[in-house]
Parts: sequence; structure tokens; C-alpha cells
Amino acid sequence: MYVPLWPGNPYPLGATWDGKGTNFALYSENATGVEVCLFDSEDRETRIALKEVKNFIWHGYLPGIGPSQRYGFRVYGPFEPENGHRFNPNKLLLDPYAKAVDGEIGYGEEIFGYPWDAEEKDLEFSETDDAHLVPKGIVVDESFDWEGDRLLRIPEHETIIYEMHVKGFTKLHPDIPETLRGTYAGLGHPAAISYLQSLGVTAVELMPVHHFLSYPGHLADKGLKNYWGYDSIGYFSPHFDYTATHRNPEQQVREFKRMVKALHAGGIEVILDVVYNHTGEGNHLGPTLSLRGIDNAIYYRLVDDNPRYYMDFTGCGNSLNVRHPQVLKLITDSLRYWVETMHVDGFRFDLASALARELYEVNNLAAFFNIIHQDPILSDVKLIAEPWDVGEGGYQVGKFPLLWSEWNGKYRDTVRDFWRGEDSRLADFAFRFTGSSDLYEDNGRQPSASVNFVTAHDGFTLNDLVSYNEKHNEANGEDNEDGESHNRSWNCGVEGETDDESVIELRNRQRRNFLVTLMLSQGVPMLLSGDEIGRSQQGNNNAYCQDNERTWLNWDLTESNEALLDFVRQLIYFRRQHPVFRRRKWFQGRSIRGSEIGDISWYNPDGGEMTEDQWNAGFAKAVGIFLNGDAIATAGKWGERVMDDSFLLFFNAHYEMLEFTIPPSLQESSWFTIIDTTQPYFLEDGKTYQDENVIVPVEARSLVVLQKR
Repeated sequence: MYVPLWPGNPYPLGATWDGKGTNFALYSENATGVEVCLFDSEDRETRIALKEVKNFIWHGYLPGIGPSQRYGFRVYGPFEPENGHRFNPNKLLLDPYAKAVDGEIGYGEEIFGYPWDAEEKDLEFSETDDAHLVPKGIVVDESFDWEGDRLLRIPEHETIIYEMHVKGFTKLHPDIPETLRGTYAGLGHPAAISYLQSLGVTAVELMPVHHFLSYPGHLADKGLKNYWGYDSIGYFSPHFDYTATHRNPEQQVREFKRMVKALHAGGIEVILDVVYNHTGEGNHLGPTLSLRGIDNAIYYRLVDDNPRYYMDFTGCGNSLNVRHPQVLKLITDSLRYWVETMHVDGFRFDLASALARELYEVNNLAAFFNIIHQDPILSDVKLIAEPWDVGEGGYQVGKFPLLWSEWNGKYRDTVRDFWRGEDSRLADFAFRFTGSSDLYEDNGRQPSASVNFVTAHDGFTLNDLVSYNEKHNEANGEDNEDGESHNRSWNCGVEGETDDESVIELRNRQRRNFLVTLMLSQGVPMLLSGDEIGRSQQGNNNAYCQDNERTWLNWDLTESNEALLDFVRQLIYFRRQHPVFRRRKWFQGRSIRGSEIGDISWYNPDGGEMTEDQWNAGFAKAVGIFLNGDAIATAGKWGERVMDDSFLLFFNAHYEMLEFTIPPSLQESSWFTIIDTTQPYFLEDGKTYQDENVIVPVEARSLVVLQKR
């Protein structure tokens, strides 16, 4: 078909419909030619060469081309892998700025830039066309009636995060219509939102929803699928497979927006897990799908003295070249799009240390962080770093700059070690419980910089953490060699499922121990989806390729898991009711407002204050903590004084029961038990302690919370 071509504009990048036609713009420094390729309903292709180039942006305007038009690019240039150039116009390329795509990426020899039978593999040029396997971008109409929806801006110290998978959460939910299960529409359904509200979380952190490569070769050959989604191939498009309206791919954008609007109406923020450190194109032997064919030497970090190969700080084959201004622009344009156009409330950055590698070492003053800090849109949303990558020196917990929170891996490790009885310092546990001031206070951050978690998508679920000593990843087809081998887990005496009632009771208690510790610690708690209902992956701690009932939430709950769900609901409500567990600022550890008792105090089981030796003794397994509700130093939202009840928490990770003495300075008050993790519920009429009755028995591997009357 004939389509007239006008010069158009270099900005914005991607495909932009203005009501009369569509402007196409693509950045490539080393290309010698660019074609925009239009596809009709029968997949017939029309190629149109873009003649205008400004600032390395190839652009043109096509009048009459509008929403639902399917398109891609073909880019001409040198095929010199040894010099870092991998142009191949036989490969249809997905627009990195595409707002929607029309399907999954098919797997076959055609999507690779070289023939599979080549002697030198990637050094030889493939002449096969792959348009039938590569999804097309969709021109979209971005208009949408948000009906006044705005970002919720829930304060960080009041935030409770629920890490979840769109498909895994909804796929088996009995109250979500079957046609909507596994989709954005399913998550936006009233049944899903009602559950999240009843649980009490304030934000969902969605595992990757950028369009990603579902069938990488190493999985396709095994009949498995990339379930987690950490292989992004389009940073502007919602992942196609989570769309209920497959027959009209353009609707995936509106479906995502409706989901966000519904969650916001339910008081729940939306945080996206984003993967800007690498793409699904992999290493030099990976497929040519988008950036590799657009301008490989610009978009990826190549080995300086051998640019045939890629720098890999991610373990996934490549790393984006964040040293280049256009790559930084791609990332920040994407982030702004999801905030301004899609209304998401924040981001969790996968392997965020990789974004700080301007040279080789991680630099927390890198351009990426400076840009975020100065950006009026991005500096005002929630920013959460996974503060490590797989490169040398990549573990950067506690070292990210202002505005950033971090997944606190040290919190996870310390709390796991404490409750499994591993020798470790109580001082480390105290730092983690109080927000990790040793990591975040010196650079001006507050306790909310610490995103506390015990489990996450990567690793054991909570149920498996207390049920397995070893990983069991045989279903992944890698001979159980994949996944972390040092899990800091304890199976409570039996590996895997068991009928032993004593082991089951101990595991249930340990689950409650972890959950109470998590929800009563200062900082931002993050709950892994399904931990509240006892979800198990049968010991698989790397279920990235298990898109099946091993990872989907099973809503057919046992009596024990029903009780666990009720307990978690009460626990989250308890945290939200008591500001002493979610302070905005650090404990001062001294008396406040003339009180003789400080805002926090630490005790050993006999009621005496902790000594330096006890803090540092690796064998110590018990500690008492007093939290003074009368000594919260920071004002509330309207400047009012914040007051709360006071609490005593007695932690016993020892294998025998211990008797805790209420400290003498607190014995005149009346205390009652509100939580005892030996019990599967909150105690409405717990035992009272006062005057002579000051000995509190705490069973082995349990904790007790006393509330001041």
C-alpha cells in the first residue's frame, strides 16, 4: 500500500499519534538507514524508509496512520560483531518506545542474527527474515478518563508492601471470573482488591510487567517458560500475556490503567519491579529483537578491548550502557511515562548496583542517581533499590543516596539466623529491628530507607523456609544446580512435608515468629504474596521458570493456613494502629520530655539492662525490648504530639523455655499479653502481669508481646 511520508519530528521517540497521523522516531548513531514497517491484518508488510535524521534520531510522519496500527523497524548498518556492530535488516526490531505489543516473541532460528549452523556462530550473517516470530508494536490512543485519580503518596513509614505476581496471584482465585484470571483486569477486580484491603497492605509491588521475553532458548528447549519476567524487551509496554483483551492488543494499556485506578480507589499504591540493568537479548549468542539490532554499540556495555562480547554485571548476559546519555534518556523517559501516563506510585529497581557502574566500580554518585535526584517527577515517587548485582563490589546495602530505600538483605539474613538459632550477635539483631541505623543514619536517611523482608520471590517462601534445609529445584531441569545453596533456613527436624505434629507445630510457630518480627520492626515491611496463606513451592528456591501451580497461589486453604491468614490480618492491623512500631525517625535511646524512661530500652531475661558483653556474645539467643509510647519525639501529620501505648517484647530463640523478668522500673505498670507466638491468634484477654507477678515464661523459639494497660 502507498503511504505518504512527511518529515515529522525527532521528538518524542517512538510512535506518537496526534489525531491525524503518527510520528515515528528512532535513535541510532551508527545506522546507515532505518525503515518503519507497517503490517496489515493479514501480516502483509509495507516498508517506508525514514529520510530525516537529526541528532542521530531517524524520524518521519505518516498521515492517516493511527491507533491499532502494527509496526516495527528494520535498521541498516555494518555487521561487524568484532567491532560491536550487529545490524541486520533481515530482523524486524521491536520499537524500544512501543506503548503496546501484539503478542509474545516466538522462538526459532530466525530471531538470531546468525545461522545456527555457522562455524563461528555470531560472526556470520543471517539472511533469514523473522517478522513472523517478532511481535509488532502498536500505535495507541493514550486518552483515558482517570476520573480524578492521583498518586496516593502514602508516607513511607506507613507503607506495608505486598510483593506479588500479577498472574500468580489471580490465576486460581475462585472469586475472579475465569476469563480475567492471570491478567491486569483480574488484579483490578473487586475480589482481588477486597482481599488486599482485608489483609491491610498499603502497596502492591508487581513483579515485572514490562513486556519481556517469555521463551528464551534455554527454557524453550525444556518446555519451560520465563515466569518471573526479568528479561525485559520493552520498557513502555505492559506485558502482553497479562492482558485479558488479547483480540485487541491496544486495549492492554487501558486495561493496565483501569487496574491502577481500581487499586488506587481501594487505597492501594502500585509499585513496579523494573529491570533496566539488562534486556532479554542476552549475550553475543542471544537473539536480535530490539536494541541489539538498533545500535548494539550504543545501548550495551561491551568489553573495551574485545567489543564482540558484553560486560555482564547481571548474570543475564548483558548490561545496559548507562554511561551513554541516550540510554539514560531511555530509562528516565520510561520511568516518567509509567508515573505520568500510567499513574504508578513508585519503582523497585532490580540489581540497581548495575545502574551505578559508569566505569567498572559501583559509584553512588553516578549520573543515573543525579538525574533521578533532580527530576521533579521521579524524585517525588517511591524509589526502592535492590542494592546489589553479581559483579565485583556489587553488594551495596546501605550505600544508596538520599531519596532511595533499599531491600535490606542484611535484615533478611540477620532475622533468619536469629530464629534458626545460629550463633550471631544480638547487637546485629537490635540494629535490624530498629531500622538499621548503622546502615542508613549517617547519610541522612530515616528508618523507612530500610525495606525489611524475610522472604521474597527469589528464594524460599516462608513456609519452605521453615520446612527445608536444602533447595529442591529439580523441576527447573538444571540438575538442582541453579538457585542459592546457602538459604539460612531450618526444616525444624524433618526435610519437607511431614505428618509429625510436633514438627508441624514448631513450623507454624516459626512462621509466626518471622511475621511478628517483620511487622513490628522499624522500617517498611514487605510481605511476599502467599506467605500469609502458607504457600509452598515444594522447596524450589528459584522458581523463575515455573508458570504453574507450583508458583500460583492456592486459595483452597487448610485449617492451619486459614488461621495463619487471620493472624496476619490481625498483625498488620496491629502495626497500623500503633505508631510506636512505625516511627518516622530514629530512636534516641534516652529519656525524652523529662521522663525517667527512654524511648527504647534493652534487657536480658533477668530484667537487667543488656551489657556490652551480652550484646556481642554470639551464643546469646534472648532479648527483651521496651518501646515507650509516651516518648515518640516526632509530631504527626498536623503537628500534633503522637502518643501510643507502651510495649514489652520478649524474644526467645533458645531451644528451651526462658523466664523473663519485667524490669524493675516497669513493674508498677499493669501489662497484659497481646501476642504469644505459641498461639495461632492474638490474645483478646491475655494474662496480666503486675506487682509481684513479674515473671513472664516465654516458650522455646517464641516471642511474647506485652501491652501496657
